[in-house]
Amino acid sequence: MDDVTTAPVLSRALRIGPIELDAPVVLAPMAGITNTAFRRLCREYGAGLYVSEMITSRALVERNATTMRLITHHESETPRSIQLYGVDPATVEGAVRVLVEEDRADHIDLNFGCPVPKVTRKGGGAALPWKLELFREIVTRAARAAGDIPLTVKMRKGIDVDHLTYLDAGRIAEDAGVAAVALHARTAAEFYSGHADWDAIAQLKQAVTSVPVLGNGDIWSAEDAVRMMAETGCDGVVVGRGCLGRPWLFGDLARALGGPDAASGPPVDATLGFVAQAFRRHAELLIEFFEDEVRGCRDIRKHVAWYFKGYPVGGDTRARLATVSSLAEIDELLATLELDAPYPGAAAEGQRGRAGTPKRPALPDGWLESRDLGAEASCALAEAELDHSGG
Repeated sequence: MDDVTTAPVLSRALRIGPIELDAPVVLAPMAGITNTAFRRLCREYGAGLYVSEMITSRALVERNATTMRLITHHESETPRSIQLYGVDPATVEGAVRVLVEEDRADHIDLNFGCPVPKVTRKGGGAALPWKLELFREIVTRAARAAGDIPLTVKMRKGIDVDHLTYLDAGRIAEDAGVAAVALHARTAAEFYSGHADWDAIAQLKQAVTSVPVLGNGDIWSAEDAVRMMAETGCDGVVVGRGCLGRPWLFGDLARALGGPDAASGPPVDATLGFVAQAFRRHAELLIEFFEDEVRGCRDIRKHVAWYFKGYPVGGDTRARLATVSSLAEIDELLATLELDAPYPGAAAEGQRGRAGTPKRPALPDGWLESRDLGAEASCALAEAELDHSGG
């Protein structure tokens, strides 16, 4: 593993409203990934703000059972952070009120960055800031409802290179009273392909001056985070795919960017034995979260390729790990590995998780014809609020 020897010249606490973080690091919400189990695991290695999976506002207001489970934090999680998705100002405001009045969150983030077709097709996620007044109303009402609870916004550069929204949205969010703005420096059309445009983060930092600006995109190591902050002037980093199968990345980030007490241990020597131990701990926490050993083990299966990327783990063992149903099976398989195998270097580094190729964003009919919200767009938004997925 790379030894991050860069002196922490950028070391400073990040303040988001009343919340002060020992390291300017945020775990990005990832569907099916950033549940309580994964957040707890990441927290064991480092410091920062660990955000929930995306929660659907309508489902929260209607107290969908799955949603209510997803917003429940373990007692060790402080501060508690929840990300909301919604397209209707009244519904988003209502969801924020539920979280505040029932004391379910210490920080709330609004999602305006999701590029997934089922979201953008209905005018949500990265598509929504194109409608300026709708965006303004959602953020303003949500910030007002949040009261003393800091509310932040996460967004993308825009829909595509011809329909950029991030500078307008950043200024609107700042005026609405948010505590910070975060930018994934890609458009919806880029999805997760190519390279993030860090210059856009620098431009947003110049445009938004009264609240922190956080950068997101292509942070695969602590060195990447140090470089992003130095090149863009951003106040902190948001880390998503880079921590898949590497929850100890938050320890590396804390040592590189945080104060002397930010990291919970010495630099990691990521031998195969260390990785195996982290994998098993993740499985334990998933079993606790789901209160079901089979379900927890079923969930850990998707993490196998990420944890063991680049390590000498044979195809048969990988395949068997991807079908486990119990901790006993996991222990049996991990015991067959060369646990003293050293960190494989470049083979274990770089991009992980989804990437894909650029694609034309799915949008409601006529969405790009105007930045005002017309009748057809209103119908699309009404349909979006019927989503009861719970996350």
